Amino acid sequence: MMAMLDEIGGEEAVAKIVTRFYDLMETLPEAHSFHRLHFRGHGLDHTRTEQLNFMIGFLVGRQYYREKHGHMDLHEIHAHVPIRDEDAEVWLQTWDQALSECGASGEDVDRMRSIVARVARKLVNDVPDWRLDVV
Repeated sequence: MMAMLDEIGGEEAVAKIVTRFYDLMETLPEAHSFHRLHFRGHGLDHTRTEQLNFMIGFLVGRQYYREKHGHMDLHEIHAHVPIRDEDAEVWLQTWDQALSECGASGEDVDRMRSIVARVARKLVNDVPDWRLDVV
């Protein structure tokens, strides 16, 4: 049985999707408020790299993120981050747009979308917001 990563085109395909996703996150007006979640952390450049490392492992490829950080516990990774319903939805809409623009489609991509959507919505929490006025 092939890993989901291989079924959707391998590391190169995931890198293309993650790159497009963060390009969209940096430019779409509807994603602007989402920036507050990154500007209090390590910034978008760091997040681009770590997202790629995580997604490759999440899709049953090499465990780059786990090798570097010792785990892939999304609740622990995001425990300090205030994630609202609207944040999860913006993330998912932007992810879907990146998938579409990169030509990712088919049963395997639909299965990945479903899993990612379930996970993103489970990360919604009640951590006090530290909204910033991001210009």
